[in-house]
Amino acid sequence: SYFADKSSCVENASTLNLTSSSSVRGLNSTFIGKTPLSSSRQVCRSHTPLMGHSVTSSSSVSAHTVASVIVAVVEGRGLARGEVGMASIDLKNPEVILSQFADNTTYAKVITKLKILTPLEIIMSNTACDAGNTTKLFSLITEHFKNVTFTTVQRKYFNEAKGLEYIEQLCASEFSTIFMEVQSKYYCLAAAAALLKYVEFIQNSVYAPKSLKVRFQGSEKTAMIDSSSAQNLELVINNRDSRNGHTLFGVLNYTKTPGGSRRLRSNILEPLVDAETINTRLDCVQELLQDEELFFGLQAVISKFLDTEQLLSVLVQIPKQDTVKMAESKITNLIYLKHTLELVEPLKAALRSCNTPLLKAYYNSLEDTRFGIILEKITTVINDDTRYTKGCLSMRTQKCYAVKPNINEFLDIARRTYTEIVDDIAGMITQLAEKYNLPMKTSFSSARGFFIQMNVDCSTLPNGQLPSEFTKITKMKNTYSFTSADLIKMNERCQESLREIYHMTYLIVCKLLNEIYEHIHCLYKLSDIVSMLDMLLSFAHACTLSDYVRPEFTDTLAIKQGWHPILEKIAMEKPVSNNTYLTEGNNFVIITGPNMSGKSTYLKQIALCQIMAQIGSYVPAEYCSFRIAEQIFTRIGMDDDIETNASTFMKEMKEITYIIQNANDKSLIIIDELGRGTSAEEGIGICYAACEYLLNLKAFTLFATHFLELCHIDALYPNVENYHFEVQHIRSSAGNKEKIAYTYALSKGYTEEKNYGLKAAEVSSLPSSVILDAKEITNRIAKQILYRQKSTPEMMKQRAVYHLAMRLVQTARNSRLDPDSLRIYLKGLKKKYEASCPVPGRKDEQQ
Repeated sequence: SYFADKSSCVENASTLNLTSSSSVRGLNSTFIGKTPLSSSRQVCRSHTPLMGHSVTSSSSVSAHTVASVIVAVVEGRGLARGEVGMASIDLKNPEVILSQFADNTTYAKVITKLKILTPLEIIMSNTACDAGNTTKLFSLITEHFKNVTFTTVQRKYFNEAKGLEYIEQLCASEFSTIFMEVQSKYYCLAAAAALLKYVEFIQNSVYAPKSLKVRFQGSEKTAMIDSSSAQNLELVINNRDSRNGHTLFGVLNYTKTPGGSRRLRSNILEPLVDAETINTRLDCVQELLQDEELFFGLQAVISKFLDTEQLLSVLVQIPKQDTVKMAESKITNLIYLKHTLELVEPLKAALRSCNTPLLKAYYNSLEDTRFGIILEKITTVINDDTRYTKGCLSMRTQKCYAVKPNINEFLDIARRTYTEIVDDIAGMITQLAEKYNLPMKTSFSSARGFFIQMNVDCSTLPNGQLPSEFTKITKMKNTYSFTSADLIKMNERCQESLREIYHMTYLIVCKLLNEIYEHIHCLYKLSDIVSMLDMLLSFAHACTLSDYVRPEFTDTLAIKQGWHPILEKIAMEKPVSNNTYLTEGNNFVIITGPNMSGKSTYLKQIALCQIMAQIGSYVPAEYCSFRIAEQIFTRIGMDDDIETNASTFMKEMKEITYIIQNANDKSLIIIDELGRGTSAEEGIGICYAACEYLLNLKAFTLFATHFLELCHIDALYPNVENYHFEVQHIRSSAGNKEKIAYTYALSKGYTEEKNYGLKAAEVSSLPSSVILDAKEITNRIAKQILYRQKSTPEMMKQRAVYHLAMRLVQTARNSRLDPDSLRIYLKGLKKKYEASCPVPGRKDEQQ
């Protein structure tokens, strides 16, 4: 329906010189030089329910709705290679997001940003995939996004001057500061030019002047979580079943609107890094938890909002061609707009008594007079009782009678005609029911129009069949649905009458929309307020279901009795809780313990709690303090990592290489079971080397391993701490077999469970002589290693001095103790230091 005039479509296509391919088929099936209309992919399919779209208001909004984002990507050439510009627009949300950044040869930032956007289509320059000269960026993107459509356009359409011109024409005045941000960012402007030209082509419509929200999204404003880490942590998609809600998104998602759900998803994937902004959100969540009236009042209003962003997207587009479907869509959206604006006053009323700065700011924003101006203009034309309703027939009625009477005489006549036809249909079905003595009733569906339905046992029908004048009969259990030739004709008359009504209503609506266009940009503000409030309400709701606490932000990662939020949801009870403590002086933790003792779960728990804190949510713990993480990396061992094979080992190497190349002092690094895909000697070597590299950073690192030799690295590096998961050994009643009971409790020091393999062998059918030999050899090797790695008294003293100095620095920075309590704490530090220094003459030195 977007391309009714095919000749003009082909003309546009040849002008753009589009090359389209589906990455599922690979690059070999690219349609070089063909128009979208001639390719089997058919670019001109409808990308979004632009006309007659349905807007839902549901608490069960999925995070993984149908993709609707189009992204243009361009990379600098020559010396500028690695400088990448991106521009994206959601076809359901009239917001252009621009990004420009320098990336390394792994293009990690590009891949991560694209994974977050989950694009429907990616546009790149045709020079990026020239035969025999495909760029690395193009190859990597096509490798990572195999189910995404790729379209290439001529490089000349990536024109930064044209991009700036587009933004000047289309950017709403409220967002005009964007010009200062992007005027020298040539690559994102070039991407914007290609993107907006292409969207105009596929939508067969243009955006109204000064109608779009345009913003520049710098990577420094949010924490970076690479796509592999997001998958490892199951942030938005469950690894076992993508439809399963056992994810961090599923734990926190009690949103009532599609916009709130989208905001929550994007925040989880890109947490904030500004402590002030996070605390502002936390203040709101705290007030919502403390004020039940505010919480339930806001929730009741927010749940009535439709998808404001999608509504805006349709309102700001001007179709190049008028169709009946377009007319119906515009009328529908004007009703949605009226419904949305009527909720502004109830939303203000719910916020009136709030105290936190952010909620007060939202209340003040809703004082904008433009909301009232638009609603007043609408109510001069649209009936007061016109409402958004569920059900296709009732919504059709609302659209028919949306415009007030006496505005257009011909419209009033057409509506009377329509009413008469509908009455005639009802009368005819009543007569048929009386004629055949059957319980017929009038039904309606958008696909069939009016039809007849009845509930009856087939045994009561003559010969078990309906009379011959009825056609298109369907039966489900005892419910019959059917029509007749006369009813089909009356439906056609009804549709013809509707077309006239919609056409005349559309002309009135278009005139009304032209009058309110200059004020419509206040809806961007409203959309932002609704989605943020929805997300904050969702955080508060999650807190009421579990004992979460408000996080603090310091230079320490300290969690008292924290637990895994997703595991709690799965188990329906509180999991075993554990403590976590990392500081600048103890920033590297090695964790050991047998298989299934809880190492991987604990590591994921730390990362999930960090993310929850940085998006403004409360955290599953008794107390928690976090250092803001600019990057969160995870390398989590999977079940197949136990196998020694080349593919597993290469996957491990790629993941650890990525972490080493991108980590900095503000990173949170989670590494689980590195080196299991190769021999023990090589595995230990790789782990040791990786640890030494990461120890040069001030990043907070948690490193789980089965290689107990790694635990002795604490003798060389005083900022390393060892922890282990305890297990208990329970002998059977016969006394000849031993069973391991997992406590899932974390304790200081490394595990005493040194020989997991030998313990497994003991309960197997291996001969006892073989097991005894294995134990003896193992003990000899262990003694040799321990002797080589034994700490000297001087090393132990240096470690104690280091720890004391770090604790003193930390106390000076963060202590809130009164003088007496501080004195007691410092005496305790002194005693701990003395106990850690087995050096003769220690007391004289200290004095």
